[in-house]
Amino acid sequence: MGHSWGPVTYMDKNGTMTIDWNEWRDYHLLHPVENIPEIILYWKHSTIFDVGENLTVPDEFTVEERQTGMWWRHLVAGGGAGAVSRTCTAPLDRLKVLMQVHASRSNNMCIVGGFTQMIREGGAKSLWRGNGINVLKIAPESAIKFMAYEQIKRLVGSDQETLRIHERLVAGSLAGAIAQSSIYPMEVLKTRMALRKTGQYSGMLDCARKILAREGVTAFYKGYVPNMLGIIPYAGIDLAVYETLKNAWLQRYAVNSADPGVFVLLACGTMSSTCGQLASYPLALVRTRMQAQASIEGAPEVTMSSLFRQILRTEGAFGLYRGLAPNFMKVIPAVSISYVVYENLKITLGVQSR
Repeated sequence: MGHSWGPVTYMDKNGTMTIDWNEWRDYHLLHPVENIPEIILYWKHSTIFDVGENLTVPDEFTVEERQTGMWWRHLVAGGGAGAVSRTCTAPLDRLKVLMQVHASRSNNMCIVGGFTQMIREGGAKSLWRGNGINVLKIAPESAIKFMAYEQIKRLVGSDQETLRIHERLVAGSLAGAIAQSSIYPMEVLKTRMALRKTGQYSGMLDCARKILAREGVTAFYKGYVPNMLGIIPYAGIDLAVYETLKNAWLQRYAVNSADPGVFVLLACGTMSSTCGQLASYPLALVRTRMQAQASIEGAPEVTMSSLFRQILRTEGAFGLYRGLAPNFMKVIPAVSISYVVYENLKITLGVQSR
């Protein structure tokens, strides 16, 4: 479980290169650890999943990982995994954006119809519109969030290596807000690029120039308020569900095994992330519609509250969940792809697995 072979050698008394429950128990009874967070942190970043919404609470790293430089290898591996995962699931992500903005009772866009419409309008290549900027924003967002999280942890004043759950929620939400504020113009660009028609923009820079010229700097922060508000329910529910599932597993199965295994970690992470997305989805939909305002001809300027009222009046509560189907369809492939790429990148970068 540790980072070096020392504890493993001590535990593996029969030389089988596997550690059974008795060896694990005896080691910790006879060699009590001073750093319990080492074990707790197994649940923090033994795996990674990128479902395109980078609102999760940042990872925590041990003192040893920070001193040896393992932390940046984890971040690079996570960024690479996210880039591959987002690229592979980009068609579903673009379909989600189109359904969030254009679908209504009068224009009931289905998944097959949406894909057919995209290919007919711009060919197969158009399925990846907006993916370039979506991948580019991974690096600055992850780096800013990690640095902000580390600083906020110090401000919280905790002398513990691992924060309590409410401290993680506060620090993670604030770090997420800082990172999202820093890269938010890229979020607006991503939405506009995903919604563009063939020939509308020659590229990301052309899109940015035209938005600046026609709408001014404030256009790059449309939908900012619902985006910030969405961080709290996402991070809070993600953490709460993850901790609940983790504790339930530990109480029921940890008697026989201290290692949760890849499947349990992926299942807990995927379910918690999905619950977080479900809770914050109405705010994400309103954010996307506000970001897209000027890309719809003749669309009036609307506020967050008036847009909520309009959707509820014209489409009912169901209207707040347009595009949810492709959003959930991409979760399992996104998690699977990012996990496989992450594990391979960790090996390439020389990251020691727990």
